[in-house]
Amino acid sequence: METPILPSPAAATIPPATDSNPAAAEQPKVDYLNLPCPIPYEEIHREALMSLKPELFEGMRFDFTKGLNQKFSVSHSVMMGHTEIPSQSSEVIKIPTADYEFGANFIDPKLMLFGRVLTDGRLNARLKCDLSDNLTLKANAQLTNEPHMSHGTFNFDCKGSDYRTQFQLGNGGLLGASYIQSLTPHLSLGGEVFWAGQHRKSGIGYTARYNTDKMVATGKVASTGMVALSYVQKVSEKVSLASDFMYNYMSRDVTASFGYDYILRQCRLRGKIDSGGVVSALLEERFSMGLNFLLSAEVRINLHFPLSFRILTSQTIMPCR
Repeated sequence: METPILPSPAAATIPPATDSNPAAAEQPKVDYLNLPCPIPYEEIHREALMSLKPELFEGMRFDFTKGLNQKFSVSHSVMMGHTEIPSQSSEVIKIPTADYEFGANFIDPKLMLFGRVLTDGRLNARLKCDLSDNLTLKANAQLTNEPHMSHGTFNFDCKGSDYRTQFQLGNGGLLGASYIQSLTPHLSLGGEVFWAGQHRKSGIGYTARYNTDKMVATGKVASTGMVALSYVQKVSEKVSLASDFMYNYMSRDVTASFGYDYILRQCRLRGKIDSGGVVSALLEERFSMGLNFLLSAEVRINLHFPLSFRILTSQTIMPCR
C-alpha cells in the first residue's frame, strides 16, 4: 500500500505568482478633450530664463513705493551707475550716468496700468486689460527725445481650454501672430509668423515644450536662422538647474550656458556660466518686510589667457517699499 505524499508546509504558504511588471498594469487613460491650457508662446523658455538671465546691474539703485489706496500707488527711483556704449573693439566702453524715475501704478483685478518718467526724457507705459475671461489686451509704449526711437505695440491674447493664440500690432508696420496647442498633458506645439513692414522682413517659427513635475524641455527654431534649446531640472522644491543652447545657422554663432537657482527662506541665489567665459551671480536677500538687499557680480575670463580675468560688476542695491 502506497503512502500519500503531503505537500510541505513551506510550499503551502507560498502565494501564487503575480505579474509585478509596472508596464503590465493598466495606464490611466488621457482625456484629450480636457487638456490643460499651455503657457503663452513668448514665455516658452520662462523657467530657463529665471536661472540663465538674472537681472544683473552695476551701480546703486534706491526704490521707494508709497501706496495711496488699495489700487493706486506712486514710486520714486534713483539710479547711479554706468552705461555701456557699443564699440567696434572687444573692450567695453562705459560712461557714468545718474537718473531719477517717477512712476505711477494702478492695479485692479481686470485692469493694470504702469507708467514711468525719467529725467532723460523717456516715458514708458504698460497696460493690461481683461476684456473677457478668455481675451486680454496688452499694450507697451516708449516715447523718447531721439528721432525714430519711440515705439508702441498692442497684443491680443485669446485663451482657450487647450490652446492659446496671440495677435500683435506695432508701429513700423509690425504684424505678428502665434498659436500654441496642447497635444498631451505634457506636450505642446506651436508656431508664429511676423512681418516687419518698415524693414521689409518676414519670418516664421516653430516651438515645442515638454514639461513634467521634475523637468521642462523646450525647443524653438525660426526662419531667421536661430535655433534655441533649453532644459530645466528641478532637483527639489528649492533647487533647480538649467542649461540652454543657441545656434544661428546663418552666422554660425554658437552659445551655451549652464545656470542654477537656489531659494532659501530669506534669500535667493541665481547664477550662470556661459561658453563665452562669463561667470555671473545674483544674490537677493530679504532683511525685513519691504527691505531687500541685492548683490550682483560678473567675471569675464579671457579665453586666450585663462589665468587672467577682470571683474565687471560687483555692486549693491537696496530697494525699500
